[in-house]
Amino acid sequence: MTTQTKVGHLKAEGLRMSYQRKGREPDVVLEDCSLDVEPGKLTVVMGASGCGKSTLAYNLAGYLKPDAGRMTLDGESITGPGSDRVLVFQETALWPWMSVNDNVMFGPVARGEMSDAEARQAALKLLERFGLRDFRDKYPGQLSGGMQRRAEIAQALINKPRVMIMDEPFRGLDEMTRELMQEYYMKLFEETGLTTLFITSELEEAIFLADRILFMGDTPGRIVRTIDVDLPHPRTFEVLDSPEYLALKREAMAQLYVGVEGLEELA
Repeated sequence: MTTQTKVGHLKAEGLRMSYQRKGREPDVVLEDCSLDVEPGKLTVVMGASGCGKSTLAYNLAGYLKPDAGRMTLDGESITGPGSDRVLVFQETALWPWMSVNDNVMFGPVARGEMSDAEARQAALKLLERFGLRDFRDKYPGQLSGGMQRRAEIAQALINKPRVMIMDEPFRGLDEMTRELMQEYYMKLFEETGLTTLFITSELEEAIFLADRILFMGDTPGRIVRTIDVDLPHPRTFEVLDSPEYLALKREAMAQLYVGVEGLEELA
């Protein structure tokens, strides 16, 4: 009897990333940064603003090339962008001059992986799933912030990625919409089991979503601690009142207070 292996095993080993500044020494953003994102799990990376979380996401997505280190997806080296790793950005990536449906179907058509008719039908199915079928001919500027985020997730999913990399995707939304989007993505994850790396600086968001939280130390960033989140699925916001959640929050808060001192102790 054979066991089907889950896809989406994302790893980084010893990443170093710096930015050259004219007339100045390079700014080192990542140093000896390693992580292991298990397939079929929702892994959260969190840390203070400016610690290198987004730089890490851009490296794993293939948009930046590290100075040193190695990145792999299911054992194969990552050397550039690919539809197997889709990055959902902090800011909207929808083209304002295209309809919602055209935005969603653009990727596979541009790569020649689907015909126009096939992509349009696939996009329509996704938009129906995301409650946006009646808005398929609207333009992004005609949608609310939460609707734009749902359209962007549909735009990512049509590529059938092995890994979703989400860089603070709900940042800037009002509190109620943000909570709705968190619950929405949690349901999507539970239905699909799609490997997800989720970047955030919000503690409650991290604990609610994560199977595992990876904490980054201050710049130059690297992972300094891991906490497993053993909260039940299906997961709803009722879990925030549980003793297990409160214990995890205390543990995570203690790690955040460690800050640079914790990084020095682990060095």
